[in-house]
Amino acid sequence: MLRAGSRSPRKGAAADLLVVGLGNPGPEFERTRHNVGAETVALLADRHGGRLRPGKEEALAGEIRIDGRLVALAFPQTFMNESGRSVARLVRRHGVEDLGRLLVVHDEIDLPVGRLQVKVGGGLAGHNGLRSIRDHLHSTEFLRIRIGVGRPPGRRGGADHVLRRPSKAERGELDIRVADAADAVEVVVTEGVEAAMNRFNQKS
Repeated sequence: MLRAGSRSPRKGAAADLLVVGLGNPGPEFERTRHNVGAETVALLADRHGGRLRPGKEEALAGEIRIDGRLVALAFPQTFMNESGRSVARLVRRHGVEDLGRLLVVHDEIDLPVGRLQVKVGGGLAGHNGLRSIRDHLHSTEFLRIRIGVGRPPGRRGGADHVLRRPSKAERGELDIRVADAADAVEVVVTEGVEAAMNRFNQKS
């Protein structure tokens, strides 16, 4: 499943779930639409007393417990287009042999602001972070939480849109959805992905 040279040795118990929040590293990208996945992982760490630290897998990473289950959290530091390089190493590091135990949280321009969707596998919708993960894992059968950031107005390009900070009103709506995404991760852990889809895909 992983490319040669991408492996890091696993230490300790395998994670029940590996949650990867996509985004770009650096203060210039904080609070942009593209980083809502990374914000979700940071919120989960705060909620459950975890800390995200730099590691050999080119990610800020940590581990938390949710209802007694071991959950690994990570924010790749490779920039969005190379996310898969870090994710492949994280998958190996945390003993994720079944991609049903990998959950990727990311922004989605095909969903309007205010919408959130829990999904299993499927297409990439032109998302470069997901494409990189697919290329490194040779599969798209991982779990996703898609946070809607909407399409850009007029003729503005999608890349320009997601790399911009939203308006105050839109930012408030995104903060709500980031909290919902963190809630959805917790439901995936405690009740399963079907329960999360039933609850959150209808909520927003």
